[in-house]
Amino acid sequence: MERRSILSLCLILLLMAGAATAASAPPAGHITGVGGVFFKAKDPKALAAWYRDVLGMPVEAWGGAALRYDAPKHPPALAWNAFPASTKYFAPSESGWMINYTVDDMDALLARLRSKGVTVLKRDDSDPNGRFAWIVDPEGNKVELWEPKH
Repeated sequence: MERRSILSLCLILLLMAGAATAASAPPAGHITGVGGVFFKAKDPKALAAWYRDVLGMPVEAWGGAALRYDAPKHPPALAWNAFPASTKYFAPSESGWMINYTVDDMDALLARLRSKGVTVLKRDDSDPNGRFAWIVDPEGNKVELWEPKH
């Protein structure tokens, strides 16, 4: 729960920092956001199909998805956080990364996941930043799902 509190604080600080830094533009030559998430897969086509068919990811003909920041109910910021190599937060995955996907309706998504045989590892509706759930994709990567509070 301590890690969740740290993540919650980071998200709140991100939102506050956005308002504070809007008045003063930073100098040129800095990071402005995440332009993509790229990773290796044993079977990229099968994994993309699973994300499309099971999670509802809008996978396009080129094999990836363009996730829009201006989508309804999407949070105004993306959290970035390097975890210690010893973290157990990604368990049971052995992968060195975990993606947090925002969702528009946690109940509907989890119902669809369960109907497709996906095990929900844990669900937390008590976080002040919204509702969370965790699953594992077919290649063993832990996935965090987040329905932000609105």
